[in-house]
Formats: sequence, structure tokens, C-alpha cells
Amino acid sequence: MGYKIAVVGATGNVGREMLNTLEERAFPADEIFALASSRSVGRELDYGDKELKVLDAATFDFSKVDIALFSAGGATAKTLAPKAAAAGCVVIDNSSYWRMEPGVPLVVPEVNGAALAGYAKKNIIANPNCSTIQMVMALKPLHDLQPIKRVVVSTYQSVSGAGRLAMDELFNQTKGIYVNDLPVKEQFTKQIAFNVIPHIDEFMDDGSTREEWKMTAETRKILDPDIAVHATCVRVPVFVGHAEAVNIEFEQPVTVEEARKAMKNFPGVSVVDYRQDEGYVTPQEVQGEDNVFVSRVRKDPTVENGLSLWCVGDNLRKGAALNAVQIAEMLVAEYLPKK
Repeated sequence: MGYKIAVVGATGNVGREMLNTLEERAFPADEIFALASSRSVGRELDYGDKELKVLDAATFDFSKVDIALFSAGGATAKTLAPKAAAAGCVVIDNSSYWRMEPGVPLVVPEVNGAALAGYAKKNIIANPNCSTIQMVMALKPLHDLQPIKRVVVSTYQSVSGAGRLAMDELFNQTKGIYVNDLPVKEQFTKQIAFNVIPHIDEFMDDGSTREEWKMTAETRKILDPDIAVHATCVRVPVFVGHAEAVNIEFEQPVTVEEARKAMKNFPGVSVVDYRQDEGYVTPQEVQGEDNVFVSRVRKDPTVENGLSLWCVGDNLRKGAALNAVQIAEMLVAEYLPKK
């Protein structure tokens, strides 16, 4: 006898990846429910060799399931997650709505898995921002090696992070430019094809965007509130895979060799760092990969005790679906009643 699992937002990019990841990792589930909005009811989604018929998330009885993986946006998470939690279901939410809520653990299992111990306060666990997950995976072994004082990061984020329609917009604009069609902007503030846009989410009063604020606030909640973080988040014309240029200032000196060794020994991180052509990893190469990849580790001589590195990951996998499924795996292994 296994667990019963619901995936809310199952028809979206991340929802479909959650289903794929549950099946690939042979999650101990007796039954999987695919949930979405009423307009998707009746659609069929693949789950291994089975087909799941999409049900209406708004009317679903969450008392029938043990865990619900949510990837349906902040508005749905705000209203539906507490109802599911009150019905006895543990919610793992991929939206930003619950991440900074007191009493809600914000978890990357390899980094701060012990934070799960407090999940029962609200029966809601938050999945961090995709770029935050990727960065703290690289930072955690370094912070354990020598405390980090400050991080400055510039991201190169793929359009899949903005959803399926954003991916369609990149494809259509790219195709249209070759036949002299004017690019149509609907999902992005500027043309995304053959361009980069230094604007993800809404602007805040200090000139930062909410995406940049998320990286700062979430990193401090997950890793250490004393770390100063400054982010610039940029959307690039790549379909899947985020990259980050990360500059780190430590309290004490850390050599390149020490940093590489610490990250190589950390679960979920791969170091591919050769100072030659093709001796680094790019987003195109990590699609479908579970690990976060680190390259270009080098000394920064412009600050005391500084290092720089290049970090790449599949934002739909470890940046979203895989991290949520790993949280669910920890729940059934350590916290939920055995079935």
C-alpha cells in the first residue's frame, strides 16, 4: 500500500515535469491525481504507461490524498493550499506565495532538509524560486567550508521559467523574424528573440524586481540570514535551463582547489571546470539533468577572500519539480505514517 498524491497545475510546464519525476523516481504512490483549472478538466496526461484524466482542482476533495504538489501560481496557492492543508493533506507549493510566511518551511533537501521538521504547523511547505535553489546548492558546501559574507549574482534565466506561453512567444518571434514578420510581445515587456531582458517580475520601490528580491530573501532564509545578497535577474532567449554568474566574498580565504573539492563532494552538485574550450557547462547541455553544474571557478582579486563561479541547472527539474518531489520523498521517509 502506497501514498496518494495530487499534482495541482498538472497541465503546466512544471506540473507535467512533476508527474514525469514522480514516475521516473518510482515514488511510492498507489494513486496519482492530476488537477488543474476547470478549463482543462477531461484532458488526459501521461504518467508512465498510464493516462490520467484531469480533474477540477477547485472542487477536488483533498482529504483523499496524503501529499499535494502545487504548481498553479500564487492566487491558487493562496486560496486552495490552506483548504488542502486543513483537509489533512501536506501541501508542497511551488509558487512564491508561502515562501516567506512564518511557520512555513522553505526547503532545499540537500541544503536545509532539517527545516522540514516544522511542516506540521501549517501543513504547507514552500518550494523555493528556481534560481535560488540552483544558487544555494552551490553555496551550501562553500558556506560550510568557510562562512560567506556577501554574494553578487547575475542570472541568465530561460523562458520556460515564465511558462508555456512564454516558450511559445520565443519560438514564434524567432520564426517570424526570419520571414520579416514584426515580433508580437505578449508575455514579455520587450522582444525576447535575439535579445536579453533585465526585468523579471514586478519592479519594487528600490529599483529591484521581485525576482531579485526573492533571490535575496530566500537565500537568507534557507542558508543564513547574515549573508548579504545582491541579484540582477535577466531573461534570455533560451527555452530550458538557467545560468548564473556568482561572485562570493568569504570571511576567510578559500582556494579554488578547496572550493572545487567541497562542491564535488556535495550531493546534487557536479563540477565540470576545465580551463579550455568546452571545459564548462551551458544550459543546452543540462536539459533533463537532475544535478546543478558548476564551472569557471576562479579567484576574484578585486575583493578580499573572493571567488567567482558559473552555475547551470535545469529550472524545470531541480529548479522546480525535482526539488518538490525530493521534499515529498523526505516526508514519506521521515515524517508521515508508513504505508
